[in-house]
Amino acid sequence: MKVASIQLEMGDRSKAENIEYVLARFDQTPAVDLILLPEIWTCGFFAFDRYAADSEPLDGSIVTAFRQKARERRCHMVMGSLVEREGDRLFNTTVFIGPGGDIIARYRKIHLFGYQSDETRLLTPGQEIVVADTPWGRAGFATCYDLRFPELFRRMVDRGAEIFLIPSAWPLARIEAWRLFNRARAHENLAFLVSCNCAGENLGKRYGGHSMVVDPWGKVLAEGGEHGETVTAEIDIREAARARAEFPALADRVLRLNEP
Repeated sequence: MKVASIQLEMGDRSKAENIEYVLARFDQTPAVDLILLPEIWTCGFFAFDRYAADSEPLDGSIVTAFRQKARERRCHMVMGSLVEREGDRLFNTTVFIGPGGDIIARYRKIHLFGYQSDETRLLTPGQEIVVADTPWGRAGFATCYDLRFPELFRRMVDRGAEIFLIPSAWPLARIEAWRLFNRARAHENLAFLVSCNCAGENLGKRYGGHSMVVDPWGKVLAEGGEHGETVTAEIDIREAARARAEFPALADRVLRLNEP
């Protein structure tokens, strides 16, 4: 299974300019099975005054364009997250698209970020833990700040997750925490983790980049730098099952989370 995280170089571009930029980056990406984009790339995470204006329902122009791109590329795609509008509510929503252009899953970010951020004021938190079937195995979804909450990842494992897919807009100021949490969430759950972070600068805020592919043993298979690039790796998701059979940490749990 070949994966590619398109780590975008953010800037103060319009929504239309960002879509054009990202579609061009897609065309420059080699053939892979799975492509990831980062969090709220349509306007930039810190462009809070644009959230409402740039929001769309899932049948809007952004998702429609990337469903078509998935069909053209014949690949699975985590098209990052966008500000989804449903009625009078806004969500930070990750969309997972299949090679036929179908929407396989939608994940609404559960842990909204309120530290020096208006996300908690503007958006509605998601309520659903999302794990979806893929041709390679079960995939669980989280977004950026969710990485700080290991109980979410354990619940995804209890639903069969073997790989975590994580769009993000993590800042450079806390990049060492980002690198730690990527490895920790993978290794403690004996799962693969593929993340896609923003790079560049948006409204004076610097993003950290360092998108990662991590194996179930916590080994970093590929990692980006601080600027825009495409991070690629080839993984065998069966290694998650082999790791869990060899090192039974998940089976040895004594304290278990209650289901909601």
